[in-house]
Amino acid sequence: MDTLTRMRAFISVVENEGFSAAARKTGRSKALLSKYVRELEDELGVLLINRTTRQVALTAAGEIYLARASAILADLESLNEEAREATGRARGTIRVSAARTFGDAELGLSLVDFAKAHPEISLDIRLDDNFVNLVEEGFDVAIRMTRLADSSMIARRLASLDFAIVASPDLIERLGRPTHPSQLVDYPAVVDSNARMFSNWLFRDPATREPIAVQVSGQFTANSPVTVRAAAIAGLGLALSPSFVVRADLEAGRLVTVLEEFMPGEAGIYAVFPHRRHLPARVRLFVDFLAAWFRRCGEGLSEAA
Repeated sequence: MDTLTRMRAFISVVENEGFSAAARKTGRSKALLSKYVRELEDELGVLLINRTTRQVALTAAGEIYLARASAILADLESLNEEAREATGRARGTIRVSAARTFGDAELGLSLVDFAKAHPEISLDIRLDDNFVNLVEEGFDVAIRMTRLADSSMIARRLASLDFAIVASPDLIERLGRPTHPSQLVDYPAVVDSNARMFSNWLFRDPATREPIAVQVSGQFTANSPVTVRAAAIAGLGLALSPSFVVRADLEAGRLVTVLEEFMPGEAGIYAVFPHRRHLPARVRLFVDFLAAWFRRCGEGLSEAA
């Protein structure tokens, strides 16, 4: 049995926190995985895992070996991907994190179109409006709609993204239309708790271009832009929303925009991935496809997204 197979068995046992869980994940028997790890330890002449009846724990040597072995296998995967790319045969699985509002909106068609165009590449998509840790949770790429600020990630801008401050016509009629962001402290707000800005809304002075930060508050907070939209329509307060979420409501008159001239206009839709020495060919292909999709289908995107 070759060393790479034993290395993969060892990593699988560690990542799944035990032989039984690794056996279920890989489809191999617990006895076979145990045999591979034992053979690897015999080959190295060191103990990698301390085994108990309930769990496995890495030894000091195991900690070192895990880091280097994971890097070696990642490099090998990248090498294989580059070879496949040279023959136009990128394949494998891409784990994608995206906001639920992205996947549920028309923008999510970009993911469907990629799957149709590349049947040899599988997409494992997790839709969650929370920002996930790509490295810790094992994602290859995230689609984020934000003002990008995380310097530990590599990002490619796919499209611009507009945000709007919206409110129901009844609320504006009742409280009046704000003419400056500073006035929002006197208005009820509906807050999206997933947003990076949360209740600290950022604006930009149209004359000086200086940033303006306003702390808003209200009785309604939700971790969903769609629920925030519904609360704004119900007149519970002003809301900061991606424009594509409320586009139909603006057109139908269920919502109106305010403070348009103070919106920063710096947000975008990004493909974000961890720092890697070699980005797998399938991930590069995926990101290139999305960029081309938004160029092709993104006419009027600033209104739709």
